[in-house]
Amino acid sequence: MSPVPPPIRGRPERRELTPELAERAIETVRNALPFFTAGMPIIHRAPGGDVHVDVPVMYLNFAVDRVHYDPKTGMPSPKGMPAVSSGGEVSPGRVRERTQKLLKELHVLDACEFRGPEDCWVVPVAWKSFIILHVRVSADGRELIPDYGLTEEVRRHGG
Repeated sequence: MSPVPPPIRGRPERRELTPELAERAIETVRNALPFFTAGMPIIHRAPGGDVHVDVPVMYLNFAVDRVHYDPKTGMPSPKGMPAVSSGGEVSPGRVRERTQKLLKELHVLDACEFRGPEDCWVVPVAWKSFIILHVRVSADGRELIPDYGLTEEVRRHGG
């Protein structure tokens, strides 16, 4: 059994959450959106031949979230419902290229939620009428918070 690492920070202090902080978090994501890039797709193959494709969305060499990509339709799937395709070949280069084009069509929604356990805002980002990203922003609304687990997965897969 491996040791459990210590927490990065202690219990967050109680803070007053205001609409202005939420608006700042939303604006931070809006300002970062033009700099989002598609990472190298991570292709998951199930034993039965089914394929699930995740495309990391990168910002300054860190992943902020993943897009669930449907290789059959060439479109992203909404959050909460990753597409699964039956067999077939998936071209990582084409998936990445298509996702990069889709990123130019994203828009930030004008609302967000606060997650107490993570001490951050979560700002939804949509493509057409699908929410496809949840971007985490610091409690003060000023900084994007990377998805460290996904960033590590990207680095393991050579992205």
